[in-house]
Parts: sequence; C-alpha cells; structure tokens
Amino acid sequence: MQNDKIAIIGAGNIGIAIASGLADSGRFKSADIILTRRRIHLLEEMQKRGFVVMNDNCQAVRQSKVVIIAVEPQQVNAVIGEIASELKPQRHIVISVVTGIGTAQIVKKVGAGITVVRAMPNTAIAVRESMTCLASETASENDIRLAKSIFDTVGKTIVIEEEKMIAATALGACGIAFFLRAIRAASQGGIEIGFHSKDAIEIAAQTARGAATLLLTNANHPEYEIDRVTTPRGCTIAGLNQMEHEGFSSAMIKGITISAERAANLYKNSNSCQ
Repeated sequence: MQNDKIAIIGAGNIGIAIASGLADSGRFKSADIILTRRRIHLLEEMQKRGFVVMNDNCQAVRQSKVVIIAVEPQQVNAVIGEIASELKPQRHIVISVVTGIGTAQIVKKVGAGITVVRAMPNTAIAVRESMTCLASETASENDIRLAKSIFDTVGKTIVIEEEKMIAATALGACGIAFFLRAIRAASQGGIEIGFHSKDAIEIAAQTARGAATLLLTNANHPEYEIDRVTTPRGCTIAGLNQMEHEGFSSAMIKGITISAERAANLYKNSNSCQ
C-alpha cells in the first residue's frame, strides 16, 4: 500500500545508512523507501538501487506511514515546520534521529495527535549491526513496537528512558568512531611490529569483533574475559598495564563524557542561531 512506505527526510550519511540497512534486511523493498534531500543529485546511486528519491519533503510524507527525520539539528525546525501540516493523526508515526531534540519539543511543533518516537542508531545500521536506542514520552506500546520492529532488522534495539538519549548518543552513536579509532591504533601497533597495513587492520578488526561477540554471547563482564587471557608475568598483562599507564581507559571515558556534553547542546545552539 502506498501509505505504508517509509520516508527518510534528510538522506545524508545516517539517512542513507538507515535506508541501506532496511533494504538489505529483506523486510523492506527499496521501492518502498523514499529518500529526500535538497541536493538530490547526491542520491543518484540510491536511485539506481531502486530507492525513491525526491526533494519534496511534503510529497514524501503524503506517500508514507513512517516518517524518519534524519536532518542536522540546525535544520530540524525548518523541516518540521514544512511537513507539520501533512502529518495526520492515526496515520503517521514520526521517528526522529536528530541529536538533542526531545519528543515533547517535536510534538509541540507537529501537534499532540502525532506519534513521535526518538531513535539513536549508529552508522553500523548500513551493515545491519547498529545499536539503536528508542525512547518516547507519548508513544503507545504499539507505536514503540512498530519502531522497534523496524530497527530490529538492522541490529540490536533497546528502549530506554528519554532522559538517557544524550548518553545513548555519546556511547552508541559517537562510540562507533571511538572503537574505530581504537582499531586503527591497534593496527598501527601491528604495523610497527611487522605486519603490512592490510593484514594489520584485518587482524585488529576481527579481534575487536571477537571481543564484542564474547561479551554479547556469554554476557560476562569484560574483566572476566580479560582474566581468561592474562597470565602471571605474561605479555598480555604487560601490554594492558602499559596502556593504562598511558591513560587508555581514562581517555575513552573522558571522550564519551565530552561527547555527551556537546550532544546536549547541539539543538540548543542551533536553535539560538535562528
């Protein structure tokens, strides 16, 4: 049905990642996903893959049931103002992946009858390995289930209190970059001890995947798994202790807290400039 389509308003990096992940899951056809962007020529490759592309946000909303807003914080007020009159109660569900703006703020702009859910995925959604957090102060359990069913196809999804969404942004969304940087650092260490760059990255990345899979599969604390690989006077504990001496853990913790502070102010700062 036409109004069962998903519209992604603002198909930049995260919007394209969401679309790709949903289509690759097999549950959604690319022809049922509408992508909008002002510079529509940047969506030519997505159009070749069968996605519907346009630069008319209102038309995209009229043709859809689920509307995913994926624009930058400084653009969100203008976009919501543009599409508000097209959103219909009992028909549309709005899912916002915009950093910093709460569901209550969106409801105030679109009207109390519109269901609004806040989602925070990460770019691994493109390979169906996202960690997505969902929250809403007004959505029904059925609406949350619908949103969860969408994002469950592209990774793991949890429902959290909305007051924790800024923290989810720093840990889950920004966190992708932190772990990628850790993998890059590991690969650079591998190069220094003799591996070629390509092999070093492959070993580091697969090792990181293995570490994550151990935690997700066994549900053990990281230190439990660390204890299994460290031996008295061994090479692993020597390396770990040196990393801690250089501030590895404290740097990661500080990076996450700084990102959370910045995320909390993104929408506020963009709003004050308008």
